[in-house]
Amino acid sequence: MAVVVETSIGDFTIDLFIKERPKASFNFLKLCKIKYYNNSLLFEVKKNYAARFGDPLNDGTGGESIYWFDKSKKVRKKYFGAEKVPLIKHNKMGLVSMLNNGQDKHGSQFLITLGDDVGYLDEQDHTVFGEVTEGLDVLKKINQILTDSKDCPYRDTCISHTVILDDPFTDPAFAQDRMRRRSPDIPDYLADSKRVGIYDDLNQDDGKTAEELEAELEAKEAQGKAILLEMLGDLPDADAKPPENVLFICKLNPITEEDDLKRIFSRFGKINSLDIIRDPKTNQSLQYGFIEFDQREDCEKAYLKMDNVLLDDRRIHVDFSQSVAKNRKRHRR
Repeated sequence: MAVVVETSIGDFTIDLFIKERPKASFNFLKLCKIKYYNNSLLFEVKKNYAARFGDPLNDGTGGESIYWFDKSKKVRKKYFGAEKVPLIKHNKMGLVSMLNNGQDKHGSQFLITLGDDVGYLDEQDHTVFGEVTEGLDVLKKINQILTDSKDCPYRDTCISHTVILDDPFTDPAFAQDRMRRRSPDIPDYLADSKRVGIYDDLNQDDGKTAEELEAELEAKEAQGKAILLEMLGDLPDADAKPPENVLFICKLNPITEEDDLKRIFSRFGKINSLDIIRDPKTNQSLQYGFIEFDQREDCEKAYLKMDNVLLDDRRIHVDFSQSVAKNRKRHRR
């Protein structure tokens, strides 16, 4: 019984101790299934000790169990009781535990051990309910994250999505409507982070920003891309110059709408037009489109920060060189 946790710095797989920890496993699986953890931040890292996830408030004070969403109860159950038998100790890297809220109860917050000498966690009565079996290299990256005096990472690292590989439990009726909903939109705290955001890419080798590196590579790559696109029919000729303020976007989820894109991309600057290309007969999305910014600089910022971002459960692709396709009809008149 396993769950793949996709994060902004890599993916890892958690195998759940279904037999030993049925309540904790049920709670975690169903929270994953309602996309509760999507876009939540890694809010605490203690090197060689533990990393904490799963708080929608991103400060260690929030979170609730899956039972909180059962509105048929007069008294809603925010937490569930800890499972203490059989005893499973914190004794190695990669163990996953539900956090004790101070009353031997659990909500949504969980930790992952980042070292072997972590026995102190046993004294705090956190409940081990799983283990990271793939992606230990990602845990090593997390262990190296720089933090402030409160152990909060300087750079935002978030859970972008969770993928359930196997779920032996029946879905509770009160959660089924939420399970059918689309993934939540990118929240403001990620889009306009006060720290180093998940879309900010700094080159660690020479200190250059991604913008500077992109400018250096652009001239080398442009002609090669243009020749390829001419062969594919997306350019009238290899020397055609794509509009500098138009971004091509593709690999969209069919459910993504123009308003969704506009809300996300408008944080980079004023948008003059935004079009998702649709089938003329069915009006269904063809999963690509064009975004025309008012300023070239805003278009460049969007390009640098939004390529390969997870949107509606799809990793989108943005590019400049294909943007000239928006003007193909004009060239062929």
